[in-house]
Amino acid sequence: MTAPGFGKSPANRPHGFDLRSTALFFVFLAVVVSVLGFAVRMVAGTVERRPAWVFALVVVGVAALVGLRRRLRVARAARRAAAALDEAAREAAGELEAVAIPPQRTVAEAAVDYDDLTPEEFEQAIAGLCERDGCSDVAVVGGSGDLGADVVATTGDGRRVVIQCKRYGDSHRVGSQDLQRFGGTCFTVHEADVAVLVTTSDFTSPAVEYAEQCGIVCADRGFLQAWTDGTGPRPWETAAEGPAAGRGTVRAES
Repeated sequence: MTAPGFGKSPANRPHGFDLRSTALFFVFLAVVVSVLGFAVRMVAGTVERRPAWVFALVVVGVAALVGLRRRLRVARAARRAAAALDEAAREAAGELEAVAIPPQRTVAEAAVDYDDLTPEEFEQAIAGLCERDGCSDVAVVGGSGDLGADVVATTGDGRRVVIQCKRYGDSHRVGSQDLQRFGGTCFTVHEADVAVLVTTSDFTSPAVEYAEQCGIVCADRGFLQAWTDGTGPRPWETAAEGPAAGRGTVRAES
């Protein structure tokens, strides 16, 4: 049995000649050629009648193109110069700022309310002041078994500073017992060249007397604030080295 044949798909059939499309194409081509011919005739007539004007227009056009190109070059050069000057100004400003404001004497960036800090945060703040003012090997060592040392550091001239921090309220003054406990370890155990007890409160008279006998710097609230603001001395600048009596006044007056 012979299988029925299949016709070609309409998609595969060759396209027929489209007379309408061909006619429209030639009409459009004729219009374009006519417009171009008319324009050429007008230009030729103008050149024939007014050659000086045409020459002047050509000169002006060429000059305008040259001027535009030159302006673009000048504008690009100006932008490059402005960018270079801006970069140089930023670098110069950074160098001047670094020279004008040494890090070790910079006033605190923001006012610190030590009363809002926890004891641990207070120790961190004191360590930050030591680092700011040029100390090296700064460490917070306070905690269980610290034997009175909360912060240790080394001054720029090589002295070892041992600091005990007491974040007390105004009504809780540092007494002589606090100083005696610190005095028993700061020099013998921690080998301090400068021993400092810093507090957010004040010291009792017996505490101050004991500190003077042992050579311990007592930094009260007023001294701490001046140290923080950069308007007062650092504790190690007021200290006498070692636990010897009669080496000058070691209390940091507010």
